[in-house]
Amino acid sequence: MLLAVQQLFKSYDGASILQSISFLVQKADRIGIVGPNGVGKSTLLRLLTGEEKADAGTISYAPQVQYGYLPQTHPPFYGHSIQDMLLEAAGQLRQLEDRMRELEEAMGAAQAEALSSLMKEYTALSTRFQNSGGYELDHKLEVILAGLHLSYIPRTQEVETLSSGEKARVGLATLLLRSPDLLLLDEPTNHLDSTSLAWLEEYLSTYPGAILLTSHDRDFLNRTVTNIYEIDEHKHHLTCYVGNYESYLRAKVAERKQWEKDYKEQQEKLQALQKHVRLTSNAEHFYVAPKSRDRHAKHGSFQKSQRAQASNIRSAQLQFERLEANLLPPPPEVLTITSHFAPQTGQTNDILLLISDLTKVRGERLLFQNVNLTIAGKARILLTGPSGVGKTTLLRLLVGLETPTSGQIEGLTDLRIGYLPQEPALSLHQTLLQVYRADRIGYEQEFVEQLSRTGFFRQEEMSKMVRQLSIGQQRKLEIACLMAIHPEILLLDEPTNYLSMDVLESFESAIAAFTGPVVAISHDRRFINHFKGDIWELTSQGQVKSHLI
Repeated sequence: MLLAVQQLFKSYDGASILQSISFLVQKADRIGIVGPNGVGKSTLLRLLTGEEKADAGTISYAPQVQYGYLPQTHPPFYGHSIQDMLLEAAGQLRQLEDRMRELEEAMGAAQAEALSSLMKEYTALSTRFQNSGGYELDHKLEVILAGLHLSYIPRTQEVETLSSGEKARVGLATLLLRSPDLLLLDEPTNHLDSTSLAWLEEYLSTYPGAILLTSHDRDFLNRTVTNIYEIDEHKHHLTCYVGNYESYLRAKVAERKQWEKDYKEQQEKLQALQKHVRLTSNAEHFYVAPKSRDRHAKHGSFQKSQRAQASNIRSAQLQFERLEANLLPPPPEVLTITSHFAPQTGQTNDILLLISDLTKVRGERLLFQNVNLTIAGKARILLTGPSGVGKTTLLRLLVGLETPTSGQIEGLTDLRIGYLPQEPALSLHQTLLQVYRADRIGYEQEFVEQLSRTGFFRQEEMSKMVRQLSIGQQRKLEIACLMAIHPEILLLDEPTNYLSMDVLESFESAIAAFTGPVVAISHDRRFINHFKGDIWELTSQGQVKSHLI
């Protein structure tokens, strides 16, 4: 056993997030944590690392167990080069190696009574060193950097100058280099291209330690985990399911059907008992005395009937009370997206954006040059290419957030753009409703009703501060804001990042139903498989190749 969690409780501002959470993690476990955005998945991981403190409960690691944590968002790493971080990660293995050398010398000069203790420590350290890849450290480092597509970046480069995706991959590389006993990964696939994602899946399949992760990537969960831990959004409890994500889905469908069946049967029984008590009680008013002339016989028969009737009523009442004491709650209403992206004007096949001789250089690095492309009114374009080639930069140029080194983009003026950045970028010091209604005229209740109708949030959540929202909830708020402006074109940078499974398919359907042009960057395999249109492939040579999906 590596980790034991017992009766964990956590709340924020009086709102319960986690209640009575208990589970064990064994050495070879592969566990995926799932649940809607804001349910507490990232909070649970932060509690396990000590970044946050639980209100109650215990978190116990086995002696000498090392864990490694990859958060969803990364610090800027001020003053650290890639080489600094790699050396720091490898430093733990170097320390193990140094201690092993010390023990080897000590064993050579030790007396018999001390030798056993030294050998025991040496065996434990050498096993850890071998399992962590210490004997192949240099080779392992090259494999990880190549697998996560980081070899092209000079190791002397400051990490703070990297893109958010590159920072995430550097953080993951250093974590894998350390090879802790337990990996705690929060959305590890967010910034991986398809090649790196396939490599990570293969790498984790042979990882010697345990893995506890969250992910919105359904295929990744199917290929990497053997157990699903679900955090329920209503009860805030954790339930364990054996199998991968598809197995979990099947179990949830069966569970929901059984719940609905049991609830219906209980309600029908309650109604039948109520009706029985009511009819039996009324029956005494229609009591017909027997035709005997013996008054004593009449009276005795009446009393006997009364006692039987009272007993019958009491029996039904007791059954009713027992059912009421153990009432099943109704199955919760499923929150679904009911809104969509709807341009206020009809789209044609006319060209909206014309890109001419576009070149972008950042520092000494050429991202792309002499790009000539057009975006028509009903285009569907998927930007692809290895991480770091400039896909996000090209999208920001189309939005007008960056200027090209040379060339031009025509058509941006007065074009209502719906832009979703790779990372949520909202004002943390406003309420959810304030962000949604920003720069729009109307009554507050109108905006409350509009936002509620999207299916992303309930009315009681409108006064929440944005800083109280999880990163996934912030992403949903950004999408709701995009829907509200009725965009004429959608520019989406990794749109499915951070979204939980309960809204992914509906969101993808909303994109598919949009009648205007869509330009999207995505590494989500299911999103790509359902995206119909053209591919703009950015190459490492700074070219853009266009072809059909």
